[in-house]
Amino acid sequence: MRCASGDGLHRVSHTDVVEFSVGPIRYARAGSDDVAWSESGTGPPMILGGWWMSHLERDLDYAPIRSFLAALSAHRRLLRTDPIGSGLSRSRRATPSTLTPHVDALTAVLDDAGVERTTVLAGSSGCPVAIAFAARHPDRVERLVLCGSYLDGAAIASTSDRGALMEVVRRSWGVSARLMCEIFYPDASPEEQRAYVRHQRTIGSRDSAAAALAAVYAFDARAEASSVQAPTLVLHRRGDRAIPLALGIETADAVAHARLAIVDGTAHHPWHGDSAAIVRQVLAFDGVDPDLLTNPIDSSEQAGTVHQGPLSEREREVLLLVAQGRTDTEIAAELYLSPHTVHRHIANVRSKLGVPTRAAAAAWAAVNLT
Repeated sequence: MRCASGDGLHRVSHTDVVEFSVGPIRYARAGSDDVAWSESGTGPPMILGGWWMSHLERDLDYAPIRSFLAALSAHRRLLRTDPIGSGLSRSRRATPSTLTPHVDALTAVLDDAGVERTTVLAGSSGCPVAIAFAARHPDRVERLVLCGSYLDGAAIASTSDRGALMEVVRRSWGVSARLMCEIFYPDASPEEQRAYVRHQRTIGSRDSAAAALAAVYAFDARAEASSVQAPTLVLHRRGDRAIPLALGIETADAVAHARLAIVDGTAHHPWHGDSAAIVRQVLAFDGVDPDLLTNPIDSSEQAGTVHQGPLSEREREVLLLVAQGRTDTEIAAELYLSPHTVHRHIANVRSKLGVPTRAAAAAWAAVNLT
């Protein structure tokens, strides 16, 4: 395993928008399941499996995902799938909790698309599936990219914590969607939180969410990781709360030809936070000339609606302390606020300024408030 660490900061344009068109929804037969898939872009193939839940059509209504897909499709023939039991895939069963049906689904989609060999891009619960696919079908995997990965779902959280979250999902999909936003996307502004929760609630039901989450915790690719032959990039955000960094390190250690890249940030999904840095690393690893990646994501679309208007006096106070390198706890103590309140002020500042990271907000303050 080789390890590279850095924030991967990348300046993106607020005006350059990548043209993005998506092909029709198609179906590949995998056993008794019809697996929904679609494609966009041209170039060498890359397949992106669904996360714990996805929806090939409704995902495109969510700006961060749409922008992320557009950036990849500008350089690759991007194949997307909905997992069995999720989105537009047709099945009489809930999301399977073993890896084989999901591996078979990926195989069926590649066969249907006429793709013999491809780069596989996976994230979160898609990573154990991708690892198993690469181990079982080494002749079909050019490269493997794993974002926010883990090998054993039981290691994500304690038994009691896993059970508690499952119970919340079963009782109230609305409440659990908000809770998951706090876990998956902790630095989101209030508007970004609302957009995320709306999206989650449109792509699946309470029952499908519960089955998908059960599968997340049941997946186990530990026995297959050492058999992966493809060059592998393991990308993990340092502050990921959903899948701790230690699990990404474990993945990189287990895969023979893996390189670990630790990226600053807290967002779990690669299309949140500084997603341009993720896209750059993915495409550069896949052989795209870095000089062609000057503006992989339009940050105004990725961020969604930007708050307009001046910073409040409190927001200016908080931002000045951020620019001095203070932590949330230190700022809270100085201004007699709770760390949670400080966190929310910083999220609002980022949203008003239209910047993707805390570091970018601090850089703005250094120029404009001093």
